[in-house]
Amino acid sequence: MTSVKATINRLRTGVPGLDEVLGGGLPEFSFNVIAGAPGCGKTTLAHQMMFALATPERPALYFTVLGEPPLKMLRYQQQFEFFDSDKVNHSIHFINLADDTATGDLTRVLARIVAEVEKHGPGLIFVDSFRSVILAGQGNGDGFISLQQFVQQLGMLMTSWQATTFLIGEYFSDSDPSPVFTVADGLIWLRQSVQRNSMVRKLEIVKMRGQPTLAGLHTFRISAAGLHVFAPVSVEEPAHLPPSPISGRLAMGVPGLDAMMGGGLPRGYSLLVAGPSGSGKSTLAAAFLLEGASQGETGVITAFEQRATQSRGQRIAELIESGCIGVVDTRAPGLSVDEVAVLLTAEVRRLKATRVVIDSLSGFELALAPSVRDDFREALARMVSALTSTGVTVLMTSELEDRYTELRFSPYGTAFLTDAIIVQRYIEVESRLQRMMAVLKIRASTHSSELRLFHIDDEGIKIDQMLSNYEGLLGSSPSRNPSGLKRRSGPDDG
Repeated sequence: MTSVKATINRLRTGVPGLDEVLGGGLPEFSFNVIAGAPGCGKTTLAHQMMFALATPERPALYFTVLGEPPLKMLRYQQQFEFFDSDKVNHSIHFINLADDTATGDLTRVLARIVAEVEKHGPGLIFVDSFRSVILAGQGNGDGFISLQQFVQQLGMLMTSWQATTFLIGEYFSDSDPSPVFTVADGLIWLRQSVQRNSMVRKLEIVKMRGQPTLAGLHTFRISAAGLHVFAPVSVEEPAHLPPSPISGRLAMGVPGLDAMMGGGLPRGYSLLVAGPSGSGKSTLAAAFLLEGASQGETGVITAFEQRATQSRGQRIAELIESGCIGVVDTRAPGLSVDEVAVLLTAEVRRLKATRVVIDSLSGFELALAPSVRDDFREALARMVSALTSTGVTVLMTSELEDRYTELRFSPYGTAFLTDAIIVQRYIEVESRLQRMMAVLKIRASTHSSELRLFHIDDEGIKIDQMLSNYEGLLGSSPSRNPSGLKRRSGPDDG
């Protein structure tokens, strides 16, 4: 006897990023719970999905268990862009169960739900708040068995009616012994954490029967458009493995630097420019974008320490205004790395950009909500891998304290994830503070080991002569190399 594999249709939720987290969408005819503490966005999520999914062929019933009429709830939901007043009382019907639940008789509540479902024949059913139904039943002396029977009967009825069902409830822990968690096919948990003046909202798919979901907590934001879930951006290749030999290099926009790098930066690489404050990191990043624009390439910049148009010159401002350079807004409170990665990737795809600048990692970390900073290194590695897998070339800057007697690439231990590193330093020569630059690493490529002086004028960075001795270096003695720069030319594989 040949068995036939059941096919489950997956519904698009209408919530950006949620379908990716769910593993392709929401299983049709599933029995789901949306749980979380008060104020975390449960009702907004339910309405956003309902307005996206409801049609005349698949109408929705929204049962409210409130002491107030649905009109008050609708007044607030109307403020969101997803709200469609034409669907109300046509594809979407609101029914108040307050009087039925007030009796504490779960049998009466179930009978009312059955009557309304048989009347409207919905494809979508929402009960908000289901927790209130449970508490009303318990308050009337109904025991655990009665409640369990109620949940099981409701679940079987919803399945037999071929309706996709959502129970919305205020729960504070997924260790709650409520039988609804056992019966449910899917459990979507919304959380929010507050640290100092920052609040971050996160979503977790605790379970979803019949399909693989993205494990872990995923940040989301509520705006005028509704919820936006920031799923980790996908890496299009298993790992960033540059072709060998390297095919194609990008000019940096700084005369003399391309030669130091063995002909420019290999296309599709990630570059870390590390140096102390004022050493010229942002100037080099601007030159990188300007050079791309001169070659007909588009770019994207995300600036964390100042507005993208500030301190980067009139030409950068003009390119941003003309749309040749895209800007990712980083001023929103409570950022996460995944949110920035999603915004960056979307802007890269919109512009078909080939160059990306992140200025700087130091400001990036400070812009994050405190509750997500512990995952900065891991999330950053995932973001850089995802970006470079699309073929774009990424330049990141990193603020370093110049201690003159030691060499550090990044205070976050992130130098390992980049394909190339340029370091900028201050030195003292003849009682003057000067800048020095060196190429420390270009994976799978030869490069110069020279220490070169450079200066910045109205036209940008200019590479000067090679540093021939170390006498006069700040904090040094003439007999040693205090900068710690020990490099060799030749292939560097990491």
